[in-house]
Amino acid sequence: MFDQDAEILLVEDSFDDAAFFTRVFNKADLPATLHVASDGKEALDFVYGTGGHAGRCAGSRPRVIFLDLKLPKLNGMEVLRRLKNDPDTRAIPVVVLTSSEEECDLIESYELGANSYLVKPMDFDRLGESVQRASRYWLELNQTPKR
Repeated sequence: MFDQDAEILLVEDSFDDAAFFTRVFNKADLPATLHVASDGKEALDFVYGTGGHAGRCAGSRPRVIFLDLKLPKLNGMEVLRRLKNDPDTRAIPVVVLTSSEEECDLIESYELGANSYLVKPMDFDRLGESVQRASRYWLELNQTPKR
């Protein structure tokens, strides 16, 4: 079942990685709108409809969040902690999408409530395939509460 109003939030501070993700996402013609936040604070503002995203309906939650860990202003672990500690946002799936292969990052991400942990492949073809597969799974197969 497709939700044509579905939104995906990509939280990525690398302009090149965000542009690549966006290009792959658009090419896959997925049934959702992609939004990009370049730091942790902007990500939370988007989700909660505050700051630069004031006026955005706070009840409109992303279907899935792809979250980098190494972010300016507020790192990915803190974003994950805040989202998963809040009963209003706890059910939003968060996919950590990072270049970190550190076991401590993997463990902490899952302890904080990450739904998935994906390491960005260095090969662009593999990265593109990973982005498409993960996006399709969370949009087309996974069921989330309507709220």
